[in-house]
Amino acid sequence: MQIRVKRVYDQAAPEDGFRVLVDRLWPRGVSKERARLDLWAKDAAPSAQLRVAFHHDGMSWPEFEAAYRAELAANPAVDRLREQIATHPVVTLLYGSHDEEHNGAMVLRDHLVP
Repeated sequence: MQIRVKRVYDQAAPEDGFRVLVDRLWPRGVSKERARLDLWAKDAAPSAQLRVAFHHDGMSWPEFEAAYRAELAANPAVDRLREQIATHPVVTLLYGSHDEEHNGAMVLRDHLVP
């Protein structure tokens, strides 16, 4: 299985395969039709507290990454997500952040890849 990461604001494409939104909040200004989601895995996204600490309270990327990895290790929603994506050859994790290098989808992808 190939797991890709893409901004939800970018155009959906056939090569995206199974499209999974991995943000806890619905992205502003994106309709359900435009998002073309197959799954919204909000329970596998960073907790609300962690999201606020990173985006609003100045938490550093390394601190966020370590804290989110700890959340993922203890989160049963991650196992459910693995089961839901297991049969798809291509999965695209979608996120809303403007930062294409430092976002929860990147951490989640690395956690899901065996």
